[in-house]
Amino acid sequence: MLLERGFGSLWLEAEISNFARPSSGHWYFSLKDAGAQVRCAMFRQRNMLSPFTARDGQKVLVRARIGLYEPRGEYQLIIDHMEDAGLGALKRQFEELSAKLAAEGLFAADRKRPLPGLPRRIGIVTSPTGAAVRDILHVLARRFPAIPVLIYPVPVQGAQAAADIVAALALAGSRADCDVLILARGGGSLEDLWAFNDERLARAIVASPIPIITGIGHEVDFTIADFAADVRAPTPSAAAELVVPDGEEWLSSFVRLGTRLQRGMRRRLQTHLERLRWLTGRAALVSPSARLTQQAQRLDELEQCLSRAMWRRLQDHRERLRWLTGRAALVSPVTRLTQQLSRLESLEQRLGRATLATLRRARERLLPLVRTLNAVSPLATLERGYAIVTTDDGRILRDGADAKPGALVEARLGRGGFRAKIEGPL
Repeated sequence: MLLERGFGSLWLEAEISNFARPSSGHWYFSLKDAGAQVRCAMFRQRNMLSPFTARDGQKVLVRARIGLYEPRGEYQLIIDHMEDAGLGALKRQFEELSAKLAAEGLFAADRKRPLPGLPRRIGIVTSPTGAAVRDILHVLARRFPAIPVLIYPVPVQGAQAAADIVAALALAGSRADCDVLILARGGGSLEDLWAFNDERLARAIVASPIPIITGIGHEVDFTIADFAADVRAPTPSAAAELVVPDGEEWLSSFVRLGTRLQRGMRRRLQTHLERLRWLTGRAALVSPSARLTQQAQRLDELEQCLSRAMWRRLQDHRERLRWLTGRAALVSPVTRLTQQLSRLESLEQRLGRATLATLRRARERLLPLVRTLNAVSPLATLERGYAIVTTDDGRILRDGADAKPGALVEARLGRGGFRAKIEGPL
């Protein structure tokens, strides 16, 4: 809104590029020069008033407003008026002169005079060799051939044309032999019609004592002479139709005027409708109701997100509680004690079985050893009546020569033993 309302209308002269015309009828293009370019849009209700269709490479003069295309965040120019840059100087001169004469009241509607309902004689100020005079004479002969016609031949193009037309109007006014004058010329470019944009001609038309109707160029062509004339016809033929009565043609004219009015009103209504839609959209974007609606929708979304997040959080805590409950059951003292008691019982059983097995294996290993030991044991020899004699210091007597008389010896038998004193050798 700062861009659109903070700057006035701008005039820009540049070259068109990237011209696009979608089905909506709007024009989208870029204006560029040697150092820069800017995106532009000219909406249908505006480009319908343009006298030409823009094209790539065309140099134009535009009146534009600064705008912003919000969906893409693009700065652009909104074109309200477009004209060919080559004709820009002439058009500006045309507008300046038009504004000057309008300010003086030369174009005021209350100054203009009505055309006579049944003229006694019609004067035509135009080129005698042009197509315009032939068209006018043909229409007058078809509609009301009884009215005489007087032609004031003048050039309608060139530097001297305006002065000659002014002289012809003065002559017709001084003679006063016509009830209405038709100032006509066929179609052409702005330069071709420039003689009819002369200030002297406009003042001469206003000063003429005879009502003047202009039929200059085509319907889209407007000149200073058209504004100054009492009646402006879109073409020379239309001017001829307006100056002579014809009931059927009057009716057709009413129908055409109604159609033109309808088209103009439709365009005007369409323009206002487009602006109303635009303003409605803008109001919807900046209105508190729209903001509250958006915020309410956002609040609903956040509430749903919060609900889902809380549900997921509760699910996570529930799953963790189940896991911790399982873990607590696993690490509980009662559970551990039960497990340890069960394990202790199992270990006791295993220990009992292992002890018995170990004893059985040890017994199985011991019995052969016992038998072997018994086989080699001195005790077995002692059981057969032998004895082991040892001295006091524990030496075994193996030789009778070692037995000293009076020495004490110990004799070990198969069962028991005794101490003895040696008396002497055998």
